Amino acid sequence: MPTPFKRHLLNCCCLGLLLASSLVSAATLTIGRSADSTTFDPINTTQNADNWIFSNIFDPLIALDRSGTELVPGLAESWTISEDGKTYTLTMRDAKFSDGTPVTAEDAAFSLMRIRNDDKSLWADSYKIIESADAEDDHTLVITLSAPSVPFLSQLALPNASVIPKDYFQEVGEEAFSQAPVGSGAFMLEEWNRGESVILRKNPHYWDRDRIELDGVNWLTLPDSNTRMLKIQAGEIDAAINVPFSRISSLEADPNLTVHLDASTREDHLLINHSHPPLDDVKVRQALDYAIDKQSIIDTVTFGYGTVANAYIPMGALYHNADNLSRGYDPEKAKALLEEAGVDNLTLDYVVNAGDEVDEQIAVLLQQQLSAVGIRANLTKVDPSQSWGMLVDGDYDISVMYWTNDILDPDQKTTFVLGNDANMNYMTRYDNPEVTQLVADARLATDPDVREEMYTRLQEMAKQDVNWIDLYYSPYRNVSTKAVSNFYQNPMGRFFLEDVSLSE
Repeated sequence: MPTPFKRHLLNCCCLGLLLASSLVSAATLTIGRSADSTTFDPINTTQNADNWIFSNIFDPLIALDRSGTELVPGLAESWTISEDGKTYTLTMRDAKFSDGTPVTAEDAAFSLMRIRNDDKSLWADSYKIIESADAEDDHTLVITLSAPSVPFLSQLALPNASVIPKDYFQEVGEEAFSQAPVGSGAFMLEEWNRGESVILRKNPHYWDRDRIELDGVNWLTLPDSNTRMLKIQAGEIDAAINVPFSRISSLEADPNLTVHLDASTREDHLLINHSHPPLDDVKVRQALDYAIDKQSIIDTVTFGYGTVANAYIPMGALYHNADNLSRGYDPEKAKALLEEAGVDNLTLDYVVNAGDEVDEQIAVLLQQQLSAVGIRANLTKVDPSQSWGMLVDGDYDISVMYWTNDILDPDQKTTFVLGNDANMNYMTRYDNPEVTQLVADARLATDPDVREEMYTRLQEMAKQDVNWIDLYYSPYRNVSTKAVSNFYQNPMGRFFLEDVSLSE
């Protein structure tokens, strides 16, 4: 008799065969991406490679609309908030998980308490405000907070806080679930070939299944940017994400392709490991900031598609400080700051995502600019699937990475980047107790004007301390063949694959 985990895999395989045999023409969308998934356990990752697939496998209680600007019903059809702002009562819709079992309020309560309490949760700090989550009945979830929280409703839309089936999770265990999850989203995981592909199939039990036109989605891991572009041009794949800036014009000229430059909350930045002296000295970090010519990145790497970033809250997002300090390119100032800090002949280990054309171009440019002020940057090119682990382990000095918001409220990114949570401030090890306290206070503030003042101050303090170096904002850059309709990524990064169709 197979174990519960093996039984689930067999069920998935059988279901896949039944679906395949019942379809006259299988419409499967094939997408090339740069990085593989790391896990299918929502609480144990912060990677876009994971979250962007989670959004199609799992359902949160609250969802974001296509524009990425409004909260709409997810698994919760409706909700009310008590006058004191501390009690949320959510009414669950009739929905099923991909194994056919009903989604209940008990599943939702279990999922929320797990993201709050589990030692492996990378998002716990944002949910510590939950005092209790209880199922009054199968369709009624009552969440009690320890204090009113303006961002809390937005936090319920985080893909990592999606509802998972309590019984199945407890039956198979954390490790098995992370490889063979059960969710209630539009698609379900059929197969994960590590380093190669993630194969999704339409969830026959999805509550809005009539909306889905695709039979499946195959996400292919193609780390090399050039390979992805060649495959889309040859018609070997239907879509590709993270188009190099240098290829946008030529792809736009191809009559068989459509380039999608969707509005985003993306910010690229240079992470700095504060735990490695002399990077713990603010003067050295400020010197790095002055040594980097951000406009040259815009001109030579983004081909004008980017905008110089001046704050960790991206342009167009709630409470972005347009007047925040932006250090201009000043190599002489950089040299003077290094001299004041008593630092010379500084050598830094720079981790670079190999095969990513944009990352590699920036690395060469920054290496040249840092050299001009006496800093040697040793480039260590690693597979994108390895670079995150190096950041977690602190095995780096500097590295260019990027962030996209997952929710509307700035609390999510602020907590992750400045709140000194389980993520070590995006692995920078930056630590300013005054900033940490202000992050916590801003989460509890209810007056919009007061909140804006707090987030404006946080952007100023982060810039003064150089928690990292803001580089540029840019749109999402994706491409699809003309056979693909409605391929779209909203500003929070969600791909609305349930709306995509394929023509012959």
